[in-house]
Amino acid sequence: MTVSDRWLLPDGVEDTLPPLAGQIESLRRDVMDTCQRWGYQLVIPPLIEYLESLFTGTGHNLQLQTFKLTDQLTGRMMGVRADMTPQAARIDAHTLGQEGVTRLCYAGHILHTRPKHMLTGRTPVQAGCELFGSASEAADLEIINLMLETLRVAGLPEVHLDLAHVAIYETLIDEAGFDRDTSAAIFDAMGRKSGPELDKLLGHCAAGSAGARLRELARVSGGPEALDEARTILQGGSDNLSAALDQLGRIADMLEQGYPNISYGFDFCELRGYSYHTGVVFAAYVPGHGDSVAKGGRYDAIGSDFGRSRPATGFSLDIRALVALGERPAGSASAVWAPADEDPALEEAITSLRQTDTVVRALPEDSNADPSARGCDRKLVKQGDRWVVQPLS
Repeated sequence: MTVSDRWLLPDGVEDTLPPLAGQIESLRRDVMDTCQRWGYQLVIPPLIEYLESLFTGTGHNLQLQTFKLTDQLTGRMMGVRADMTPQAARIDAHTLGQEGVTRLCYAGHILHTRPKHMLTGRTPVQAGCELFGSASEAADLEIINLMLETLRVAGLPEVHLDLAHVAIYETLIDEAGFDRDTSAAIFDAMGRKSGPELDKLLGHCAAGSAGARLRELARVSGGPEALDEARTILQGGSDNLSAALDQLGRIADMLEQGYPNISYGFDFCELRGYSYHTGVVFAAYVPGHGDSVAKGGRYDAIGSDFGRSRPATGFSLDIRALVALGERPAGSASAVWAPADEDPALEEAITSLRQTDTVVRALPEDSNADPSARGCDRKLVKQGDRWVVQPLS
């Protein structure tokens, strides 16, 4: 093994250094503080779990993104979490077991077997909120509102919100009667917005059938006019389709009233995620960035696999990505430089200052150090018998 092999990190894995590390931690705290002010209680799920728990209610994508290892104590297969939503569902259903509405928030590293795309790494810092125990539209609206608030806290100047509803896809698939493999292929093609594949899979469907409607709907996206176009395509369909479209319309009305500066639209191919969503889904984007900066939706099916079926909705985001895209004011140097002096009065001054401020104590090797390079903008200077703080300049 060469010397370089000892410090070389795997592709997509990196150290987080100052000042970026401080910016990520600052935003993580602000996001968690925001969630807790909305009544969401902080949980810290474990980094690894048995695979059965991590994959409960999720789709094939999550399994591909999960690193797997063998538990040396039991011989069972374990996984390093690639998404914290299933963990929150387990905590609600099994660990807490509370009645009524439960609100949970979390933040921490997750690990992916491969980057989501070329501009991301394999160790995102995921944060999110999950609301359990309410199937109401008010719960969906609360989660969307809170997600938009966290993006405001992150300093994102422009946000576009895409809305969709998984029930529309599921209803049309059920009515068409496709087999499991065909349904999976259609879902994958819609998520990638692959028109040619959808034409191949659905081109044989008779006009006016559920399959033909699904093929038409996959090409619909845009602003408020897209919802009107979807209503035309699905006209005369089942009550489930009408109810889903009506819900999307009400959410859009809420956005217009409460967030006039946020653009929104409808994308009926918006089925991304880990295949566990069951109702309204949403994803937030910013100009110039191809991937969503936050996403979420309703997922009422996961808890039943833990022995306690509970309606649920939530969202998640990547703190590291938000730091890169946001316009939060950069932190300036704000620390006090203390000289390497053994004066007891200096010790008292440092102890007192550290109750409310940051103090960097010089060591004997710091005789030629530049305090400003250590993040300091002030210094302790002795005046008579006292040590006082003065500007570094």
